[in-house]
Amino acid sequence: MRAGGRPLAALAALALLTGAAAPMDPDNPTCPAEPDFGPKTAMTLTPADRGGKRVLLAEGTIDASLPERLKAAIEADERIEEVWLRSRGGNARAGNAAGKVIRSYRGMLTRIPSGWACFSACNFVFMGGDRRVVDEGGVFMVHMFTHTGDRATIDEVVIEGSKATTEYIASVEQSSAMLASEDNDFLIRMGISRKLLTDVMYRQQAVKSEDNPSTRYCLSQAEVREYNVMPVEKPAP
Repeated sequence: MRAGGRPLAALAALALLTGAAAPMDPDNPTCPAEPDFGPKTAMTLTPADRGGKRVLLAEGTIDASLPERLKAAIEADERIEEVWLRSRGGNARAGNAAGKVIRSYRGMLTRIPSGWACFSACNFVFMGGDRRVVDEGGVFMVHMFTHTGDRATIDEVVIEGSKATTEYIASVEQSSAMLASEDNDFLIRMGISRKLLTDVMYRQQAVKSEDNPSTRYCLSQAEVREYNVMPVEKPAP
């Protein structure tokens, strides 16, 4: 584990010893207050030996280059049998493409280890696994996928005037609809229940409001099984 993960690991160990639960996010009460997404920089791909297995540690933000780099990393080491993920997300379409890269390797397992968090576009990388495991204490965190989160861009087009605003909103709606269709197709192809989109992801608030500040949701162990995010038969760690 990288040095940056040690304080979180220490806190988790202390919680186990004292019986205290890890603090939760008051705005997103199903999620930890300080999820470990790994570094904010572009995702690194590091082969490592863990528990007698060769794994690929995928840590950081998902960028457009990830699918190509991920394929190259797996091809470079034929012993890799698992991809371990922690990420705050990033490029949505790159996440889908990276998930498809993983699925092209028969039997490849994706894992969210205990204490690690996989959010947003990382969900789709993870779901590419032919086999999938969310360890107890691992965090599979979702939100509503939207292109309206870029507040600075929205403010700029509003300043430009009503015509620019109307055009931008139209482009956002079209792009979001296309992404929703791609997400739906991806889940079907990966064997995930469509209810993960309809009952969970698309029911989250896209933007915080006074009435409902929650914009994120972390699935429980029961829910990752219910939506087939993790198949019922869990491989040995």
